[in-house]
Amino acid sequence: MSKNKKMPEGMPGGPKERPRAKKGTLKRIIKLLFSYYPRLVPLTIVCILFSSIVSSIPSLFIQNVTAVIEKYIRSGDWTGAKEEIIPLIGILVGLYVLSLISITVYHQLMAVITQGFLSKLRQQMFNGMQNLPIKFFDTHKHGDIMSHYTNDIDTIRQLVSQSLPNLLMAGVIVITVFSIMIYFSVWLTLLVVTGVILMIFVAKTIGGGSAKYFVKQQIATGKTEGFIQEMMNGQKVVKVFNHEEESKKDFDEINEALFRDSYKAHAYANMMGPIIMNIGNILYVLVALFGGILLYFEVPNLSLSGMALGISIVVPFLNMTKQFTGNVNQVSQQASSIVMALAGASRVFELMDQQPEADDGYVTLVNAEIAEDGTITETDKRTGHWAWKHPHKADGTVTYTLLRGDLRMTEVDFAYEEGKTILHDVSVFAEPGQKVAFVGATGAGKTTITNLVNRFYDIEDGKIRYDGININKIKKSDLRRSLGLVLQETTLFTGTVMDNIRYGRLDATDEECIEAAKLTGADDFITRLPDGYNTQLKNNGSNLSQGQRQLIAISRAAVADPPCLILDEATSSIDTRTEAIVSRGMDKLMEGRTVFVIAHRLSTIMNSDVIMVLDHGRIIERGNHEKLIAEKGVYYQLYTGAFELE
Repeated sequence: MSKNKKMPEGMPGGPKERPRAKKGTLKRIIKLLFSYYPRLVPLTIVCILFSSIVSSIPSLFIQNVTAVIEKYIRSGDWTGAKEEIIPLIGILVGLYVLSLISITVYHQLMAVITQGFLSKLRQQMFNGMQNLPIKFFDTHKHGDIMSHYTNDIDTIRQLVSQSLPNLLMAGVIVITVFSIMIYFSVWLTLLVVTGVILMIFVAKTIGGGSAKYFVKQQIATGKTEGFIQEMMNGQKVVKVFNHEEESKKDFDEINEALFRDSYKAHAYANMMGPIIMNIGNILYVLVALFGGILLYFEVPNLSLSGMALGISIVVPFLNMTKQFTGNVNQVSQQASSIVMALAGASRVFELMDQQPEADDGYVTLVNAEIAEDGTITETDKRTGHWAWKHPHKADGTVTYTLLRGDLRMTEVDFAYEEGKTILHDVSVFAEPGQKVAFVGATGAGKTTITNLVNRFYDIEDGKIRYDGININKIKKSDLRRSLGLVLQETTLFTGTVMDNIRYGRLDATDEECIEAAKLTGADDFITRLPDGYNTQLKNNGSNLSQGQRQLIAISRAAVADPPCLILDEATSSIDTRTEAIVSRGMDKLMEGRTVFVIAHRLSTIMNSDVIMVLDHGRIIERGNHEKLIAEKGVYYQLYTGAFELE
């Protein structure tokens, strides 16, 4: 378990690094919204605009009502006042009813748009993730990837459902109210604008600090979730080595970093609202005072309406000032949520924009029928025979090569990282039906060879040919369909035992799955489970022993019925007695197939056709068991116990 070390300044993750939301993120979100809901989004915007404008109009009615009241107060005769005031109130009530309907429709539409948008976003993100290369998952913490689906997506939910609509609504109200204010009085408007400029300056100053730490908070949250996920997976190791206290210390460091970033982000954000609100209150008092001074000294009014300055203007102006500053405050309050959402969206889009696994192969695997004269033809029926369909671009012809499992690696070099070569000039020749075993210390390159056969990684130099075809020309999905893989680290999925065996071939019948389990010896323990093949497995099959889980994984490979098998320490978790049972089934499974076996337990590979001893990425010995024993080299010393693999 590694400590969190301080990175040098200027290095990724170091003190000078400033994580920020990428430019164009907001534009991309809006573009996706319109592409997902080309009709609902415009309709929602219309509803927001209508309700916003209606909420700004009362200032005009207040001015009209105030003017009518002021006129009758001066005349002292209230005859006709009712006829003038009631129609105005009726129109205002009618507009409010329409606004209520508009707001109701808007909220219903936003519920559909928000949840649908997030659903489509998660779907697009997950579908894209399925096409990423293995290297991506080897170099990114799984907990941090999970944080994209939970924490980061939730920030986008707040943006779409609350921040953007509120921002649009507040913006429309500000523009509408400002227009009405200019219409009534330029002098009072200038005073309000001066106060708003001060509010914007405060919002920018405080909001800048808030934005920076909200972005850091998103990244720190991902790191925290990644660490927790790692600790959950390794809980048995933590306990067996009494590493609880050290784990707590490591978590405290990560959690403390999250606390600092979250505290600073929310401290800035919580401070901004009260400051701006009180600036608005002070501005309200100043407008009332300034309006009174203008009335007292009878200063000529400057306005678009041409109306003289009076109580009928100052009174509604106070209401507009409150509305204007309140919505400016609303805009500033949304800034923190928007920045946090953009930080989360940037991480989501970063995952979505990862380059998918490159695949320029054009040779595909098809069901084949073999005529008496040996002619191979393609068919839609499952025949038990497979062939490589090879279209030739040069002359437009198509040839078929029977899938046999002939695999040859010639002078292959490979490095996971540039400049750090793992395999050096490796050549492997496996003919159909041969069992080829790799022996060597951890890190010698055994698993790397099988990763190259699967094209989980591509070689730097050399050639790999499968049935005489360069594997770079074979589509990766078809290549992998022809290979069965059993790993040392077993992965079982949530579902029944039958589901997990059928994972090897989704169109396999129950009978075929049971037959595969019998072949590998798994049927014996499966039938003794509470619900047999319908027993539910959860948490990677935690209710089974490691050996039982491995037997199910081997059965999964058996039901796939591939011509080529890769067994990477496939029996390492099985006891000697169970191994003897499995070996009999494995021998039947391996008949007629090309098999690559990686094993530390030499008893499992003694009957291999070819045994290759690797050391630091080089093949130093090759031959069958008898030949290598006779040579009395490294394999002989391993077999006789002269020294250990490690």
